[in-house]
Amino acid sequence: MEKFSAFRDPGTGIQPFLRPIPPTGSEALLIATSPLRYAIGLVRTLLVLILGILHALIVEVVCQVLRSVPPLHRVVSHVFTALFARLALLFIGLPWIPVQVVSRKRGYAYHPRASECLILTSPRRRNSKTNETWSPGAGDLIVSNWVSTIEILWLAFRFNPIFVLPVSAAGEQAQQAATPSSPITRTPGRRTGTGSAAISSPAARAPTPRVPILGFRQTSLFGMLQATGHIPSAVQAHTTSSDVKSLEEIRGSADRPVVVAIPRCQRPLDKVQGVHHVCPVGAPLSTFRFILTPLPCSYDPPTTFCPTLAHPIPYSALNPLPHIFSLTTSLAPYTLSIRLLSLADAPSSGTFVTSEFTAGQNSDILTEACASLIAQIGKVKRVGFGWEDKAAFLEFYRSKRR
Repeated sequence: MEKFSAFRDPGTGIQPFLRPIPPTGSEALLIATSPLRYAIGLVRTLLVLILGILHALIVEVVCQVLRSVPPLHRVVSHVFTALFARLALLFIGLPWIPVQVVSRKRGYAYHPRASECLILTSPRRRNSKTNETWSPGAGDLIVSNWVSTIEILWLAFRFNPIFVLPVSAAGEQAQQAATPSSPITRTPGRRTGTGSAAISSPAARAPTPRVPILGFRQTSLFGMLQATGHIPSAVQAHTTSSDVKSLEEIRGSADRPVVVAIPRCQRPLDKVQGVHHVCPVGAPLSTFRFILTPLPCSYDPPTTFCPTLAHPIPYSALNPLPHIFSLTTSLAPYTLSIRLLSLADAPSSGTFVTSEFTAGQNSDILTEACASLIAQIGKVKRVGFGWEDKAAFLEFYRSKRR
């Protein structure tokens, strides 16, 4: 994939925007089992589609009758949303989803009971040391990294939240195409022409200018699933000025938790975390609650018979249905784990020290805190890529496929 080397992280040599591919081998067995895998995948995908239709009919249509009684509407819609989302995860290949409440302190983690990993309602998770309850209420902000449809379905199952998407400034979108790799500018080693001396490193791309985030717009569960892999500017074409609101405006009228999914758009296997500026500068930190789900180390590498759960490159049509079909063709179940940050370490805590997450004159405290917490709890290395770089990558990627 040298044609995408301009998007290689100069510090690690990783190309984080590309989809992870399994190692070569066992091609004959893969071809021999293709009819069985495709048949199973078709049946499981149809089951997922049926669940989506049922959700649209029951939650989006029938349950609207109960809107005059808000508490009853919330309970009924949450029950059906949790049921359909958990069954969808099961059909995709995730019968078991362990959850941890973790702290920034080393060696501090709470593993819930086995029954808490499978039930279809919202369990109260307690920490054995602090008797902590991880149960966000109406208006609480949940900031989640966003690698695939799995996070969105799990969040819908667990919290039935209000999903919001960032909206970038019009006319300043980062849609510039990336240039090909530069000629050799550095040759490591002793310049003998062999070994490490023969490895060339292309020059790094110039940093993509940051695009201001004007606010957020609410979207449905289906809207979030369709936006997986996209960038903020790619999903804001049909927005109007009345659709764009600040976080405080959305939280003020929310009757459920509010999820801000950071479009990480990077490969989870490589343990790199880009800084994604998706929150307006100066956004308040008080009363925020954070969720880290799933973290980069939670995914297993793809194999010949088990594709990656990550979905970094969106499809031009019916996104993310083709990716879901590829997941359902697996003959083995997937494994991942979800981590929830201890509320004692969240910005809503009175012991949260803002200066630990700011450097120099950085005024984007919320984005910096999110990126630092995700990197620290997930044990990933931060790189300088943002969603603006992802926009340039997608432009270059699509131009090469024309």
